[in-house]
Amino acid sequence: MTRVLVLTAVDVEARGLARHLGLPRVRQSPWPHYAAGALAVVCVGLRASQLANRAPELRGFDLVVSGGACGALAPGLAAGDLVVPEIVVDAAGRQWPASPLRHPAAGTLLTVTEVIETAAQKSRLWLETGARAVDMESAHILAWASERGVPGAVIRGVSDGAERGVPAALAASVADDGRVRPLRALTAALARRAAFGELVELRAGSEAAVKSVAAALARLVRQA
Repeated sequence: MTRVLVLTAVDVEARGLARHLGLPRVRQSPWPHYAAGALAVVCVGLRASQLANRAPELRGFDLVVSGGACGALAPGLAAGDLVVPEIVVDAAGRQWPASPLRHPAAGTLLTVTEVIETAAQKSRLWLETGARAVDMESAHILAWASERGVPGAVIRGVSDGAERGVPAALAASVADDGRVRPLRALTAALARRAAFGELVELRAGSEAAVKSVAAALARLVRQA
């Protein structure tokens, strides 16, 4: 039996995947950790910043998956579309090959250090790198898996298309450890007229992304 560890950036992603996959909370864990059978889902924070602290409990897995939401860079990708890259690159040009999965892998995913706020920034990154989508964790997760001699893969769902970014005020509602701070999100949404609509749209896109990733993970575990 292949044991699969899925690492997410945000607690909402981990909780959503667990809900769709029927995974109970690991009660003795102080941070978002869900598991049953051969599958575990763990939140490791923005930029995988909590991974080193949580690593001692994350042992005995045969495959590590960077899962959750990503932003589209390539035009044509819509909310809920899957991104399963062959290569992950970071802003310094370093590359990590992703382990092949039964789902067709295609293209490159870019890992950045800061939230991409505008469509213009997305367009520039797409032209400069050719990456189909962007996140803040996958390069760190694949590097961590490689250091431990464990295959690493990426299964991400698009939460926001290439025509829009993530406003900084909304992004700031997520703490570095991956916890969403609802009051800060609401304050950001009420700060200007368009922000509430952006929050609603981003939430819907994130839910579509998580649902698609959960379905792909379910197929992966069945086939393993």
